[in-house]
Amino acid sequence: MSILFPDLETLTFEEAEPGIGILRINRPDRMNSQTVQMFHEFLIAGRALRDSGLRALIVTGTGDRSFCPGFDLDEVHVIAEMGVREFLKFQETATNGIQSIRHLPFPVIAAIHGPATGGGFSLALAADIRLAAPTLKMSAAFVKIGLSCGELGTSFNLSRLVGPARAAEIGFTARVVEADEALRIGLVNHIVPTDQLLDEAMAMARLIAQNSPGGVRMSKRAIQRNAEIGSYEAALELENRGQALLTRTDDMPEALAAFKEKRAPVFTGR
Repeated sequence: MSILFPDLETLTFEEAEPGIGILRINRPDRMNSQTVQMFHEFLIAGRALRDSGLRALIVTGTGDRSFCPGFDLDEVHVIAEMGVREFLKFQETATNGIQSIRHLPFPVIAAIHGPATGGGFSLALAADIRLAAPTLKMSAAFVKIGLSCGELGTSFNLSRLVGPARAAEIGFTARVVEADEALRIGLVNHIVPTDQLLDEAMAMARLIAQNSPGGVRMSKRAIQRNAEIGSYEAALELENRGQALLTRTDDMPEALAAFKEKRAPVFTGR
C-alpha cells in the first residue's frame, strides 16, 4: 500500500510496515511545541490519512526530549494580538486539527515521552490508546495562561477518561500528573521503558492489525459515539446496526471458517 502524504513542515509520516503508520511531531529543536502552522497541518494530515487504508496509527514526538509541551511560548504574542473573531477562527482551526486525528476511522495510539501538556495533553487525549514512558508529565496547563481547560476537546475527553471530579482537579490546578499517577487513574494504558516505547506501540498496532478491519473500525465508532450520547437505548441501537452491517462483510464468514479449521483468519476488509 502506497500512501500519498503531503510534505509538511511540522509533521512527518512514515508507513512503518504495511497498514501501520507513524505520525511524528517534528520540531525537536523546540521540544515539539505547537504553532499556528502545526494546527493547520494536523488537519491536512488527518484528511490525507482518513482514507489511507491504515489499520492503526502511532502518534509520537521526534527526538528523546518531549512528546509535545503545548503551544510554543515564543508564538503566544500572535494569539494575544488577535481580535475576538480572529481568535475564534484560530481556535476552530486548532480544534479541527486535533479532532481530525481523533476522528480517524482506525485506532490511534499515542506513544508519549516527556511533557504532554497544554495542547500536547489535548492531542494525547484525542488518541484511543496511550502508552507512556516513565518520563511522562501531563498537565492541562491552560489556566496558567489565562485560558480554560475547555480547550481542544480536553474538557470532554478528560472527564470521560478519569471522571468529572478528577478532571476538575487536574483542570483547575493545572498541576503535573506524572507517569505512575497517570496509569493509576486511567490517563494512560501502560507505562513502558523509554527505549521500548515505540516498539511497544508497534506491537500493539500489530495486535490491532491482526483483526477484522471492519470490526475494529466499527468498534472505534461505537466507543466514540457512545461516549457522546446519554441514552442507553441509543447506544444499543448503534451497536445493533454496526453488528448487523458487519455480518454482511467477507471477514465474518472468513473468521468463522478459520476458527473451525484451526488457522489464522485472512482478513481483507471487504
